[in-house]
Amino acid sequence: MPFLLQTPQLDSSDLMLPDSVQKAQMAEVYNRIVSADYNEVLNALVRDCVWIVIKIVLAMFIYIVGRQIIRWIVRILDRAFVHHEVELSLRTFLRSAVKAVMMIVLLLIIVQTLGVNTSSVLALFASAGLAIGMALSGTLQNFAGGVVLLILRPYKVGDYITAQGQSGTVDEIGLFSTRLKTTDNRKIYIPNNSISTSIIDNFSQADRRRVEWSLSVSYGDDVEKLRTAILAMFEGDSRVLIEPAAPVVYLSQLADSAVVLSVRVWCNTADYWDLYFEYNERMYNELPKCGANFPFPQLDVHITNK
Repeated sequence: MPFLLQTPQLDSSDLMLPDSVQKAQMAEVYNRIVSADYNEVLNALVRDCVWIVIKIVLAMFIYIVGRQIIRWIVRILDRAFVHHEVELSLRTFLRSAVKAVMMIVLLLIIVQTLGVNTSSVLALFASAGLAIGMALSGTLQNFAGGVVLLILRPYKVGDYITAQGQSGTVDEIGLFSTRLKTTDNRKIYIPNNSISTSIIDNFSQADRRRVEWSLSVSYGDDVEKLRTAILAMFEGDSRVLIEPAAPVVYLSQLADSAVVLSVRVWCNTADYWDLYFEYNERMYNELPKCGANFPFPQLDVHITNK
């Protein structure tokens, strides 16, 4: 036997309402409520709680499986990018974008599994996205800057660049920033919007670069003898190229206290710094043997007694 709570029946005349029809309707509703089977109410409540728990467990299962699927898809994309030799900078950008989109889709599936109306959630996301977009306009500009960088490709991962007063090797082009790795192993993050609208000096884009030294020698030194000695240093060095031009030594300037020689040599980009530093030292050590004198600023003070 179901347990029924015995409560007094309410007559419409007991409700102090001006309209008799309304009093009758409310009395009927009240009588139905108090005469309800509370066991059925309890059973319905238990069923709803169990169903909510099932939804939560199912949502957690979908999240775990979805994360694994996303990781699997990302790994497949990475293999496809490597197989088709997609540029590393474009690869990292697309990987981040695809992962972000799939995470949003997974979130919508979980919300729908929990019984929330996705249309209302999308409307909420749209309004929230507008507010967040206005608050984070700089972040969206950085995203747009990243797209511009991938389209124009002023640099790629592995290039040595100077931008925004910073120099380093491009380590990663992300959704919102570019990461540089300096020669002393520091990581510098530059917003994409800033770097896409700034002057970028790319040292690695060309296959060949010209190395140039400016040597100051004293007036009276034999310039032709020094030119011959310098050019002789480069003979037999496979790193020194004769195309697009052979090594040359010009007398570029007659300064106040020195004669300035300009030495120009072409080499492969990868050999630039090794060649530059090596011949810096060789010229300093070997040219004095050929009669070169390296001047330095001096100040002569004459004291006159009157």
